[in-house]
Parts: sequence; C-alpha cells; structure tokens
Amino acid sequence: MQAEIITIGDEILIGQIVDSNSAFISQHLNKIGISVYQITSVQDDRTHILKALKEAEANADVVVITGGLGPTKDDITKKTIAEYFNDTLKQDDTVLENIKEMWKRYVRQELTQVNIDQALVPTRSTTLMNRYGSAPGMWLEQNNTIFIAMPGVPFEMQALMSNEVIPRLQQRFKLPYILHRTLMTYGLGESMIAHRLKNFEDNLPEFIKLAYLPNLGKVRLRLSAKGKDKDNVNQEMSRQIKALLPLIKDIFVGFEHDHNLEELIGKQLSELGQTLSTAESCTGGKIAEQLTAFSGASNFFKGGLVSYATESKINLLSVDSSLIEAHSVVSSQVAEAMAIGVKNLFNTDYGISTTGNAGPTKGDSDAEVGTVFIAIATPSGVFSEEFHLGNHRTKVINKAVNKALELFEKEILKKLIN
Repeated sequence: MQAEIITIGDEILIGQIVDSNSAFISQHLNKIGISVYQITSVQDDRTHILKALKEAEANADVVVITGGLGPTKDDITKKTIAEYFNDTLKQDDTVLENIKEMWKRYVRQELTQVNIDQALVPTRSTTLMNRYGSAPGMWLEQNNTIFIAMPGVPFEMQALMSNEVIPRLQQRFKLPYILHRTLMTYGLGESMIAHRLKNFEDNLPEFIKLAYLPNLGKVRLRLSAKGKDKDNVNQEMSRQIKALLPLIKDIFVGFEHDHNLEELIGKQLSELGQTLSTAESCTGGKIAEQLTAFSGASNFFKGGLVSYATESKINLLSVDSSLIEAHSVVSSQVAEAMAIGVKNLFNTDYGISTTGNAGPTKGDSDAEVGTVFIAIATPSGVFSEEFHLGNHRTKVINKAVNKALELFEKEILKKLIN
C-alpha cells in the first residue's frame, strides 16, 4: 500500500520553516506497513493544490495533506479540497462547540466569524476531532483513494495522526508487518562498508533490504523487512543480523533502538551506574550539548567546561603550564591532562576532552588546521588519539564531536562486553 504526503504552505517553500511533519507522518505510516513513495510541497495556491491532489489520487492509496487549514485568508486548503471533490462546506456543530469551549477556557475574547468558520467542513468528509486546536482534520474517499487533511501545526497534527488516523487505517486495512533494525558504525566510509558487505547484500532475501545512511564520521546500516508473517520476518531478521555482525565487528558500536549515539551512551552509562564529564576546547561545548539534549542526562552527565583559553586549562583543569610550553595546547599530552582534570573536578568515572585547531588559521599553535586530539580518562587510566579532519571549521568541529562520542562509545562497549 502506497501513500503520498502533500504539504501546503508558502512558508515551507521559502525555507521559513522546516517540514518536520512529513518525517513524523512517514515514520508512523511505515510502522503500520504503509510506504510513502512521494512527498510533495505546494504553495498556498488553488491551481497548484488541485494539480497535486489529482496526481496523488492517480498513484496513491492514501493521500495525507497538512497545512492551510487555519482561519486566515491565505489558508485555502479546505475550500480547495471541497472544490476538488465537487462538494460544499457545512458547519460541524461538534467542532463549533469544541471551538467555543477552547475560546472560553483559553482566549476569553468574543468569538469572531473567522473562528466560527473553522467549523466548516466538506459535506462528504468524516471529521477528525482536533482536541488541541480549532482546525479539525478531515477524512474523504474517492475512487479507492483515501484523503486525510490535517492542520500544519506539528503538535496538533501529531495528536490527530496518533489518535485518529493510524487507528482508522489499521482498522480499515490488513497491512503487512514491517521491521527495521539499525546498526551504528563509526570510522569507515559508506563506500568502503558497501564494498565489504557486497556478498552479504547480494544474498539477502527479497523481503529484506539494506540501506546505508551516512553522516559525518558515521554510517548507519538499516535492515528493513516486510512480510505477512510476523514470526518469519523476525526470525529471518535475527538470522541476517547474526551474519552481518562478524563482518563489521571492528566498526560496530551498537544498535540504534530509536536512539542516537549520545542517547545510547547515556543509556549504557546509566545501566553501569557510571558518570561522565567533559572538557572542551576546539569543540566549544558541543559534546556536552549533545549529551544533555534529552531527558535523564543528569543521571550520568555531571558537568562540562569549555576551556578555550590556555589560562582556563591551567586554572580550572590543573593542566601544568610546563606541559603546554613543552608540547603546545594542541597535543596528546595536554588533551590527556584535560581529561584527567575534568574527571577529577567533577568526580566522575570518565572524562572526555578535546583540543585542536579548527581553523581557518593556525592561531597560537603550530598544529595544522584540522588537527584535533581527543582524550578519554577512564577509571583505570587515560588515552588519546590524534585526528586530521580537514580545513572547514564547522566540519572540523562537528567531526571532532562525532569522533569523541565514537571513541567513548567504543570504550564503554569494552566495559559492557567484559
């Protein structure tokens, strides 16, 4: 079964907002066995919307539309959908009562005609009640295609998708079982991994596909399976993962489990009952930012310092000035001293440090642009690695963050394995 998503709004096309709705819709449709084959973005323009609806109906079983259902003049989606279905608009009294109740509770102003008109829906549509806003969702059918329209406000759309759309689709159709497993790898590029896995990929059963999802310094390997028999899909997926793991044992750092690397690190540290702190120079606090981007980080992350200036390395992290004079601030010796210093300062089990030259010029150090030293202080000692990450400042910083998390995750995996 195929779906198309149509997002409506000038704000998307001019780059004023990022279309996060399509990602949410795609993920939730995919989980129940509906594949999104196309995402289309159109202006708040009647002709463009009608054209997009016609093309989607010709190819999709389900068409999901977001945006343009608000109360202002440029919100023309509802009227245009009614026109496409050769329909008229009627007032939905239940929606109107919901709007009145919301106005009474939250707005406390006189209800205007513009707001009352939010209760208008096509006569042929089934109303999807929006408990978090005034614009209802709409469900229409024509020529064996289902059309679902929802407001573009993300939290309103998400609630409608989860509470109304997905349950109705599951009740309506007998859908295939879809399973994804994502393995995270670090330290080897996409093309090199693909070369290594050629025979494995060539011998996959037809209902399992392998996708490569590269990012700076890391590649996620996603195995996707689809079938009618859930037990068979699960068993074959397990068999293929067992075959894959020995092929990537030197670069594999864990399963995604709907977590990114920093969340995985947090989960593992919490399970071990251990803690972490960071001392960052060239990465400017970005490691700490990523580690604290989700709830529960205080269980394992105790604090971080941006020790950018030499004085802060000496005064806050107890790095010996003679060490800096002998080796410079961009060195393995200083990186290791920083990691030990922050570990001691916050009394944590582990400390991560970065020091390097992100560019664009050499600055106070003789180190070439792109040179970064990353150190990990552990309960049993300290170690560091040197990296050369190019000459683009932003990319150097982002790559250094990824390398630091990769290096630390590999250290944690050793602990978990042992």
